[in-house]
Amino acid sequence: MVAVFNKELLSWYLITLKLKETVESGLPILPEAPSSARSIEFPEAPQHQQPDNSLQIVVNGDEEKSASPESEWIISIKEKLEQANQDAAADSWAKLCIYRVPRYLREADDKSYIPQSVSLGPYHHGKRRLKNMEQHKWRALHQILKRTNHEIEIYLDAMKELEEKARACYEGTISLSSTEFVEMMVLDGCFMLELFRGVAGGFKHLGYARNDPIFAIRGSMHSIQRDMIMLENQIPLFVLERLLGIQLGQSEGLIANLALRFFDPLMPTDEPLTQSDRNKLESSLGYIATFDPLGDQGGLHCLDVFRRSLLRTGPQPVPRAWIKKWSHSNRVADKRRQQLIHCVTQLREAGIKFKKRKTDRFWDIKFKNGILRIPRLLIHDGTKSLFLNLMALEQCHLDCSNDITSYVVFMDNLINSPEDVGYLHSHGIMEHWLGSDSEVADLFNRLCEEVVFDINNSYLSSLSEKVNRYYNHRWNTWGASLKHNYFSSPWTIISFVAAVILLVLTFVQTFYGVYGYYWPR
Repeated sequence: MVAVFNKELLSWYLITLKLKETVESGLPILPEAPSSARSIEFPEAPQHQQPDNSLQIVVNGDEEKSASPESEWIISIKEKLEQANQDAAADSWAKLCIYRVPRYLREADDKSYIPQSVSLGPYHHGKRRLKNMEQHKWRALHQILKRTNHEIEIYLDAMKELEEKARACYEGTISLSSTEFVEMMVLDGCFMLELFRGVAGGFKHLGYARNDPIFAIRGSMHSIQRDMIMLENQIPLFVLERLLGIQLGQSEGLIANLALRFFDPLMPTDEPLTQSDRNKLESSLGYIATFDPLGDQGGLHCLDVFRRSLLRTGPQPVPRAWIKKWSHSNRVADKRRQQLIHCVTQLREAGIKFKKRKTDRFWDIKFKNGILRIPRLLIHDGTKSLFLNLMALEQCHLDCSNDITSYVVFMDNLINSPEDVGYLHSHGIMEHWLGSDSEVADLFNRLCEEVVFDINNSYLSSLSEKVNRYYNHRWNTWGASLKHNYFSSPWTIISFVAAVILLVLTFVQTFYGVYGYYWPR
């Protein structure tokens, strides 16, 4: 029994050995012999005979298996090149308008770019800390359907039509499926519209209770407004227009006005203008025109509409030769050359005066006859986040000018110390509700960290040239020093006048003494 078992094992070993040799030599394989066979013969294949097809497949498969790591690597590279080719297509960037804030900007203050209460759009969708607001989004959608007697399918179908266009507005690949993306657009868009309409016409009119935790005018609304103005927390304006159009039947131009009214508490100025002041301002511009927040282009999103409302008929920068001569014409913006103007303390020493300019356009700064006129600026706890997101939009979006960035850099140059803030505050130019003047100075000094700004394209470059020319004139500095040292108070004026009188009397006395000596009577 043992001998038979060993013979069977030996037979299988010989079969395996011959099969291995056959595969390696490329010879055709004969059908297997019964396990009881004592020997197996493999016929010689002719020299010019091609291997059997079945054998060829096995051999090729073995070769492919041995070369698979390199093949997969090449395939991976080709896939990446194909993706790069798709990304390089002009159409893939044409509609991009809602960006992820670059890492170099958010390193200074990451919190100012991340919503704390509510997420809108895909970038922060599903974050755990923002889950509490989801139930209120569903309440808003339910209230809209109840109020309009619409079926949810109407809104879903409308968003399906806009899905591809909406996805193109966001940067990078959005991992949400089609149904998840459409649901998010409907939910977030309807939530925003309820807030807009509630602030404009009253939440009670929309069917919400007076003590509603979200849809009521209370302290939490400020936090929501601050989140909704962030660059990474935007919904395309055409999505909101379509959703509002379904509810009202028409929405052309209405969304922008509703958004501006909703975000009005975030405005950095509250300077009221009388009708006569407004007429003078408009006449100085050379025309009479009402403000259209969308202008001649379609708005991108709420942050873009808010920015346009701040700039109104925004300034057009005129590059100046005095700045251009410092740099090569084609170089990128240099972080080392962002000094437009000297600080308040230094300008005062040169005799430059500061006065508040009465206009609701906070960026409209003027300089004439040694007087720098700056509109009133309000600083509150949301100012830092607001300016950072406005500047991030200008840094990312090619079609945006750098007007907000120019203004912030200019103010950063003016403010170097708490004393500078205190002087501007005493002249009504700056109002703040922060803890101290040093906090305001620190705020402006930090706003421009890592911001790349080209002074060649600043709308304030011409004004800066005039101020610096005045500053560099020695007579102005001497006159200012004289006034500061001898005319800063009534007592110093009296002392100066007395000293002058004493000097004159001494001169007269000396004159008559000399005159009497040489020409006696």
